[in-house]
Amino acid sequence: MTRFLAGGRLAVLVLSATLLGGCAGTGGADSAGTDTVAAPPPGSGFDYQLGGPYDPPEGATVVVRDRTAPPAGAGYDVCYVNGFQTQPDASAAFARDHPDLLLHVDGEPLVDPGWPDEYLFDTSRAENRRRLAAIVGPWIEGCRESGFDGVEIDNLDAFLRSEGATTASDNLALAEEYARIAHDAGLAIAQKNTPDLSSELRAAGYDFAVAESCREFDECAAYTEVYATVLDIEYTDELGAGGFDDSCAEPGRPSSMILRDPELVTPEDPAYRYASCGR
Repeated sequence: MTRFLAGGRLAVLVLSATLLGGCAGTGGADSAGTDTVAAPPPGSGFDYQLGGPYDPPEGATVVVRDRTAPPAGAGYDVCYVNGFQTQPDASAAFARDHPDLLLHVDGEPLVDPGWPDEYLFDTSRAENRRRLAAIVGPWIEGCRESGFDGVEIDNLDAFLRSEGATTASDNLALAEEYARIAHDAGLAIAQKNTPDLSSELRAAGYDFAVAESCREFDECAAYTEVYATVLDIEYTDELGAGGFDDSCAEPGRPSSMILRDPELVTPEDPAYRYASCGR
């Protein structure tokens, strides 16, 4: 599940036939345009800076930041976009302006139980997916305009928290449209979590994976068997420093794996923690 989030602007997009009525998985990586984009190199040192930008640690050439922050410029920049839930600071405005694009329970927007200031998008209808892509698409395009090389789309797994109102197929259909938009903009696109759908997302055009706690929950193989590049973030409140050191020695681990504090704070905060395998 996501640990941090962000918000954006509107525009009109030309939308694919898949989004208008279909399910993901029909385009494939080649037809989605991945020949024109590049994922981060496998084994890269990286950092996950969603709590705020700062100078990357030594050896970190791949940096993930919120789309509202500038690229780090350390080598390869990944832009975080929330594609399936509202941002905490934009939830009230989204509910006011687009109430029919949110799931509701007893007349109130359905919230993520782990993040009660985030509302779940209603991806159950093709028309909703079209309109959501018209909102989120410009955020993705804005990442390229800002100078990012790739984009990470969060909360694909929101269907698991939808109380049965949306399905994996609903979210995969929208995820495939996000891949088309990203590739058309010249961005690689990352799967975020949801290991059970790795094969479907790779077929839909996704280029690499950003995984949280895959070692903690024994899920890393679901990513590494599908993608050459997997960026894994483990957390001090789960795996811990000792478990992280042990995991770094395991031959089957993702080649890019770091340990971070759960709030992803910046280095001036006493709670900041960062470690990277081999660095």
